[in-house]
Amino acid sequence: MLVSDLLWALLGGSGIALLGTWALPGHGDDAPLWLTVLCGIGGVVLGNLAYVSIFEPTTPGPDWWRHAWQVAGAVALVAAADLALVRRRRRSSAPPAGPEESRR
Repeated sequence: MLVSDLLWALLGGSGIALLGTWALPGHGDDAPLWLTVLCGIGGVVLGNLAYVSIFEPTTPGPDWWRHAWQVAGAVALVAAADLALVRRRRRSSAPPAGPEESRR
C-alpha cells in the first residue's frame, strides 16, 4: 500500500463516511461522528481491497467503480456500527431480567 493510498483512506474515508451515513435509512444518527469516520476509513480500505481483488487495478482516468465500492464498504460498516449501538442501548435500557417478585 502506498502513502497516497493511506492518505486517500484518511481523507476520502472521512468524506465517504458522511456519504455512507447519509445513505442509510434514518441517517445513522445513533453512531457518534468519530465512529462514523473510522467506519468510513475502514470502508475505503475494504472497498478498495475488494475492487482490486476482482477487477484490474489500473484504469486510465478516474475510476468511478472503485469509488462506488468504497462507498458501499463505508455504508456497510456504518450500518453495522449503528446496528450494534442500537442493540447495545436497547439491551442496557431494558429492565433487568430476573424472577418475578415472590408473592407474600
